[in-house]
Amino acid sequence: MTAPARTPLAAMDVPPRRKPSNYPAPFAARMAGREKRQLGDAFGLSRFGVNLTTLAPGAQSALLHRHTRQEEFIYILSGAPTLRTDEGEFPLRPGMCIGFPANGLAHHLVNQTGEDACYLEIGDRDPQDAGEYPEDDLMANFSAQGWSFTRKDGSPW
Repeated sequence: MTAPARTPLAAMDVPPRRKPSNYPAPFAARMAGREKRQLGDAFGLSRFGVNLTTLAPGAQSALLHRHTRQEEFIYILSGAPTLRTDEGEFPLRPGMCIGFPANGLAHHLVNQTGEDACYLEIGDRDPQDAGEYPEDDLMANFSAQGWSFTRKDGSPW
């Protein structure tokens, strides 16, 4: 592991995350075109994460999901992704932001345009968090080892 940075960095100098998705197959393939730069990790932050995420045209941020404990915040830097929730779709543009309390709206971003969309995503790292996926046969649990996934009936992927 690289030592945490102790001086300012250009965000684009932080290398993209090597593993494009933590989701099991066949879900991971749906994250094609998403690139995350783990800015918080570059500085050794452990209580919350900060990602600079880029979605290529046609890419999505995640599966439609909600967290049981984690809170998330999104700030759009460039491009025009669509926020999709279990209450509808909302066009976003640079300068817009939204927060997601735990057990709130299921959500994800989809880039339906012909140019990249870039945004900051910030979330806490509650060790007792779990993820719910209303459109997919998937459940997630967070631990010190990272995310683990099962089907909704508890059977493994």
